[in-house]
This record gives sequence, structure tokens and C-alpha cells, in this order.
Amino acid sequence: MPKFIVGSRRSQLALTQSKQFINTLKQAHPELDIEIKEIVTKGDEIVNVQLSKVGGKGLFVKEIEQALFNKEIDMAIHSLKDVPSELPDGLQISCIPSREDRRDAYIANDHLKLKDLAPNSVVGTSSLRRGAQIKSIRPDVEIQWIRGNIDTRLKKLNDGQYDAIILAAAGLHRMGWSEDVITEYLEPELMIPAIGQGALGIETRVGSEIEHYLKSVHDDETARTTTAERIFLAQMDGSCKVPIGGYATINEQDEVQFTGLIMSEDGQEKYMDTATHHDAKEAGLLVAKALYEQGAKEIIDRLNEEM
Repeated sequence: MPKFIVGSRRSQLALTQSKQFINTLKQAHPELDIEIKEIVTKGDEIVNVQLSKVGGKGLFVKEIEQALFNKEIDMAIHSLKDVPSELPDGLQISCIPSREDRRDAYIANDHLKLKDLAPNSVVGTSSLRRGAQIKSIRPDVEIQWIRGNIDTRLKKLNDGQYDAIILAAAGLHRMGWSEDVITEYLEPELMIPAIGQGALGIETRVGSEIEHYLKSVHDDETARTTTAERIFLAQMDGSCKVPIGGYATINEQDEVQFTGLIMSEDGQEKYMDTATHHDAKEAGLLVAKALYEQGAKEIIDRLNEEM
């Protein structure tokens, strides 16, 4: 019986999605014996500082990647949005399973929709991308930083510390929260998601034995769409310091349609473009080129210098 060790962050959501993926893998390969090794990352340890203020890439993956290099684990299960666009030599994303909901979920006291929030209402988010887009949609509301797991954030909302919060729909679904808790889904046309949002990335050492088993749960459509998104991220040198988003879909002609976004933190400057191409990488590259020409790189350079 082949035995493999999986590396996962210790958070409740990370462990839940790891167990869900393992169950899917074992349905395809019941002979596998899989054990989870919990790993605490730098991002997990930073609880009182906004992550964008810390800077750097891979805050939630570096320690797990080190465990891969050390052969303490055989694969790592990441939220793909946490994985930097460039991986260390010797490691690769070997599998991207079918994507969960990519949308952001807006949750408000009294179920007041975003358009109906009173002026000066407080909206909680841990994401510069979400904050910038909310400020663009509703410049009269206040954005305040919020950290903690889903339960903690919902409690802070219920306690009245915030009038509304925004969370990833995928996390709510994976943790089993009912649809009743969500006031409204923010469609990508209104709120562009994070790169790779809703998708998992299974990272392994190059040439590892487990690659053979992962092929059965790999999803080509999700891989194509996230490839466009991650190429765009790499080209724009995106990090947690920059409000950046993007989402790709497959159209009826089997082409990848990708929309990318760069914004200033205050939501006043906005650069966005859409491109369609049969090749996923080209779709991402075309949008990156268009945003460079529009002047988006100036925002990125400015924000990187400020940190």
C-alpha cells in the first residue's frame, strides 16, 4: 500500500480542504495511505499586522515548501491564490483539481445589500484587492482591516464591530456554511476575484512518485484558466502589496477569456483589460501588455517602494 504524507497549514479551513482533496484522491485510488502533517507558516503567525504591510511573497507556503525539499512531506495542498507565480527550482504544481466558487461573498448585518449600506458604514476585509474595489463602488463607506478565521470574522460582524464583511465564497462552502449567511455574491463583473481564487494547487517535487496518482484528479479547465491568471500575476510582479485581481473562463469556442485588474489602494486609479486567446498563457500576457501600456506598472512600482 503506497503511503504519502501531505503538508497542510494548520488552520481549520486549510485542514478541511486538505481532507476533502484527500478523500477525492482516495476515491480514485483507494489503495493509498495518506497522512496529514500540519505546518505553521509565517503568514499564520502574523495575527496583529496586516499582511500587506509585511510584504514579500509566499507567506503561507515557504515553510511547507521547505518540508517538501527536506522530504518530510510528499505533496503540499495550497489555496492557489496563496502560491507565488514563480516556484522554487525542483518544485512544481502537479495537480489543480476542479475549482470551487471563485466569487467573493458579501455578508452584512440585517442583510443590507452593498448598494443599500448607509454612508460611513464599516466594511471589514483583509484584502487590498477587495478594499480598493469596494472604495471604487462605494467611496462613501469605510474600509477596516480584519483578520481571523471565518468564525472569528463572522462573530466580529455579529458583535457590531463591522457593518459588513467580505469573504471568499469558496471558504464558506468548504466549511459548510449555509447560503443563508451570505447577503449576496459579488459577481466577477462587479468584484474581480483574486488570482486563483477558489482553486487548489497541489505542489510536489519534480519527478516524484505521487505525480502518477494526481493525474486522475487534475482538472484541465481549471488548469487552463488559472494558468492565464498566474501568468498575468507574474508579468505584473503582483504581490500582497498591490490590489491585483483577475479571472479567466472558457468560452464556447474553447478559448480562454481573461480579465485582469490593477488598482490603487484608494480605488481611485483603475486599470483593467480583457483578452481572448486559445492559448491560456497568451491570454494572460495580452492583458499584462495592455495594462503596462495603460500605465498600471506605475502603481505597482509606487506601492512596492512604499512598503
